Amino acid sequence: MIKIAIAFLLLTSLNLSAQPDKTEILKPIKSLFDGMRAGDSTIVRAAFIKDASMHSTFLDKEGKKQLRKGSLDAFVTAVGTPHDEIWDEQIFVYRVEQDGTLASVWTEYTFYLGDKMSHCGVNTFQVVDTEDGWKILNLTDTRRKDNCKLKTSNK
Repeated sequence: MIKIAIAFLLLTSLNLSAQPDKTEILKPIKSLFDGMRAGDSTIVRAAFIKDASMHSTFLDKEGKKQLRKGSLDAFVTAVGTPHDEIWDEQIFVYRVEQDGTLASVWTEYTFYLGDKMSHCGVNTFQVVDTEDGWKILNLTDTRRKDNCKLKTSNK
């Protein structure tokens, strides 16, 4: 029995050491959200490759499926334009899949304007490892106002 337990522990430790470190993959995504909260367009811009794409998919007021292409430049400008409320995107889970220099990251989120919940959904990121580190290649999100997870208070 002890030999089986030792073999299991060895196999488990080998499997864990073979897992790539996801910290570097998540850096540009976490920087994006930190930059949004700070209203810092420079931090946000640095998280993306130059020609990154952005999309949103949602149901409109009539229940019709919509897909909208966003503009990274417009988004970066909006983040850097002074606004009264903090843009706070709360992330509840990160799921990462990686093959070499490409990674996909799935995050569940709820977006707040100041203290008011605006919407929630899922972000999917395509992230690439560049000479300058991991950068966001594509961001696509879903948007809804129901079944949103609420942030917990630290008080």
